[in-house]
Amino acid sequence: MDQATQTMIENLYKNTGTSLEDWVEIVRSQSFSKHGEAVNFLKKTHGLTHGFANLIAHKAKESDADSADSPSDLITKQYQGKEHFKPIYQELMSKIKSFGKDIEVSPKNSYVSLRRKKQFAILNPATKTRFEIGLNLKGFAASDKLEAEKPNAMCTHKICISSVEEVDKEVLDWLHIAYEKAG
Repeated sequence: MDQATQTMIENLYKNTGTSLEDWVEIVRSQSFSKHGEAVNFLKKTHGLTHGFANLIAHKAKESDADSADSPSDLITKQYQGKEHFKPIYQELMSKIKSFGKDIEVSPKNSYVSLRRKKQFAILNPATKTRFEIGLNLKGFAASDKLEAEKPNAMCTHKICISSVEEVDKEVLDWLHIAYEKAG
């Protein structure tokens, strides 16, 4: 288990007074068929943030990175049916890795989390037509490319692209700002 997940589990207990194991049992007792149903239940019924609700839902379904076979298996799974987005991921990763040697790359079930001291971005082949770059840029206004995210989302902003040609200076600049703020 990575340090970020361990810290989140500790904070879950500190913030709610309920252990991860107890939250998992609450979700499992509801017999949700979809991940999103569990997340929405936890947010609406128990007032949890998206991050905590997402963690609990993944643990309940054993669909988190710790339950997977390997990080490369998770990435392969993310791009099944979305193979045309793999060059975007590869281009972004080659550029992002040049920001510094302190980047933790943590593949999840449906996206890749990028962290320093805290998460600064996620890379997500969201649909067959949209690749999303989630960014943590608290205090920044939205712009043409930089969209504000919904409240309680895992990131404050996102950039949606559909081709490797859209990985331009502006996209990389926003990623670099998020990286710097996370250090």
